[in-house]
Amino acid sequence: MRKIELHYRRPPDRLDIFVQELVVDRPDVKITLHENTPLSEPLYVGRTRIYEPGAPLVWFVFPHAWHDVGRFHLRDGTFTGYYINLITPVTIEDDVWSMFDLCLDIWVNPDGTHQILDRDEFDEAVDRRWIDRGTASRARSELDAVIGELVTGRWPRGEVAEFDLGRVRTLALGG
Repeated sequence: MRKIELHYRRPPDRLDIFVQELVVDRPDVKITLHENTPLSEPLYVGRTRIYEPGAPLVWFVFPHAWHDVGRFHLRDGTFTGYYINLITPVTIEDDVWSMFDLCLDIWVNPDGTHQILDRDEFDEAVDRRWIDRGTASRARSELDAVIGELVTGRWPRGEVAEFDLGRVRTLALGG
């Protein structure tokens, strides 16, 4: 399986590098598997645990899109929901991918209910000019578009719904 190195930049100047297995490589979608993400603490949305150290994570990257999607699980593989992450479109150079986090996210529960996350971080990044006004405007438009898809039942898109953890693991094993 081919591995990619994802350079994930966050304002103001943070860089995280993640190595993931590229499971699906199509022009319209790239799907990666991070089988054991090195988190030190569980992640919560409100009081709900959505992710924990050692849990698998499936990422959907759509070239040219202003968001990507994480399919979150607990360590035992229990699906907890989708994390829609607003980003600048990914730059792909062979096995090195780069993206910039726009500090604005949407959590989607398995039942389809959703909430906007980190609006305060986004506002701070814009106020401090870590995100320029034009990019901020584009992020707001993307947020509105994705929310529109959620409320009209047009989300999740086919591949996000179709490629669950079991299917992605099977593909990763060459199946």
